[in-house]
Amino acid sequence: MAAHNENRRSVPAAAGGTERADDQAGAVALAAHGLVKSFAGANALSGVDLTVTAGTIHALLGGNGSGKSTVIKCLAGVYQADAGTISVHGETLPARQVTPRRARAAGLRFVHQDLGLFDSLSVAENFALDAGFPTNALHGIRWRELQNRVDGLLAHYAIAARATDRLGSLRPSQKTMVAVARALADQQDSEYTLLLDEPTASLAEDESRELMAALRSRANHGQTIVLVTHRFREIEEVADHVTVLRDGIVAGGGPVADTSIAAIVDMMSGAGPAGDEVVHRTPAPKAPGAGARSPLFEGRDLSRYPLTDVNLSVASGEIVGLAGLAGSGRSTVLRAIFGDTALTGGSMSLDDAPHEPSSPADAVRSGVVFVPENRHRDAAFLDLGVRENASATVIGRYWRRLVMNLRMEREDTHRLLADHSVRADGIEIPISRLSGGNQQKVILARWLRRKPRLLLLDEPTQGVDVTSRRDIYRSLRDIAAQGCGVLVASSDLDELAELCDRILVLVEGRIVADLDPADTERSTLAAAVMAANHTIHAPKKDQKTNG
Repeated sequence: MAAHNENRRSVPAAAGGTERADDQAGAVALAAHGLVKSFAGANALSGVDLTVTAGTIHALLGGNGSGKSTVIKCLAGVYQADAGTISVHGETLPARQVTPRRARAAGLRFVHQDLGLFDSLSVAENFALDAGFPTNALHGIRWRELQNRVDGLLAHYAIAARATDRLGSLRPSQKTMVAVARALADQQDSEYTLLLDEPTASLAEDESRELMAALRSRANHGQTIVLVTHRFREIEEVADHVTVLRDGIVAGGGPVADTSIAAIVDMMSGAGPAGDEVVHRTPAPKAPGAGARSPLFEGRDLSRYPLTDVNLSVASGEIVGLAGLAGSGRSTVLRAIFGDTALTGGSMSLDDAPHEPSSPADAVRSGVVFVPENRHRDAAFLDLGVRENASATVIGRYWRRLVMNLRMEREDTHRLLADHSVRADGIEIPISRLSGGNQQKVILARWLRRKPRLLLLDEPTQGVDVTSRRDIYRSLRDIAAQGCGVLVASSDLDELAELCDRILVLVEGRIVADLDPADTERSTLAAAVMAANHTIHAPKKDQKTNG
């Protein structure tokens, strides 16, 4: 990566910017030592150290569940760490005493993946929602003052927009920079440390490059930035240092100029020398002849931003995984098949007949069902009981001459919970009182009652405990054994490797690899997910690779 790092400070700085960057060279802006955080007795962080040099971009990497978000939330005071210290510009505080107010007072500023902006409001109004509206003696808003101040900030951060523009008219990268400018609006010079949590997750490549160039320029002016990202290209282009987390510990790191992509993959995956690690798992048994069957579902040249000419198929009895970073198009594939978003190009077929659902209800009638990523928002009826949630997909079965057969519904619900190992203190309690794993099992079980031909799942075990995860895997294998096709999108590579017959890797809206998890090394799968602009050819277990 040395060639990229040689040019890291080549972006022209604003007046005084380079001078300030030189003045603080080598100084520590932010440090965390010995961060420990546990949830329900399980350690999320086990003594994490992080040191960020002033005026640099420090990349924080790690796979799903590695502890990145927990570190950010401990720094922000959203979580209070159980042990450790946090230092900002030399001032140290026990990590358990950090609160959002103290983090802000110390000069830490956060831009989360959900930017907290409103498309229907003007740029100036979005700024004012954070800092407040300037008012006169009669409590009227001084709009000209607000707009002039925001126009000055937009110019300072080189954002090609006006205060009066509707935020929704801006490009995604511009919106992210508006969020950055809003976070730093009250700073003097560059004394604040900016922490961004996957700011490019939903950006196309050109938008991502534009944002990275803007961040690099800010660092050249003296801004200290912590960047949580999954994209290796961004690390190569803009980062000065990298820290890699794995299972709540620091797996490695150092100057980006001295760290190869292969070494980072090894740190993330827990491999030894590149290519030596194979995921240890018990692959799901394949349905007899599944690999030779004609497709149950087939998509040809599917297009809908960010998807471009995606081709995929799922056979009867086959479990196919979709791997990819946030923003790669995983969820868009599922939503298009489920009729929840319209394609701009391509065609789909189900059992050799055209599949053109006009709505999710239309897809359900054709035998396609969907378990979404956000169960609280999109799947569970949190105020209703377990019984009502379990019956929602087959409620018509219980109506007889305008009368609800509650006895039959209750009997079926008890049987359903037993079949899917759902633990609940009764079927009439609100589903919100169940654990996340038991909620997910109820949602999956109610769809399986319809005997679907194609089951779609988005992050099926997110926020699910180990025991419930095992139960969900068993249910998916059982339904596949009965001939149902299963298409599952997940950011958990170990989950896909354990569960799936095949794994399709999506990078920036294109499928770059079709892998057999039984013959694919963990580091190869991780590298494929992180790749850009090329196709990955998976090495087999008996082949040596050098990363």
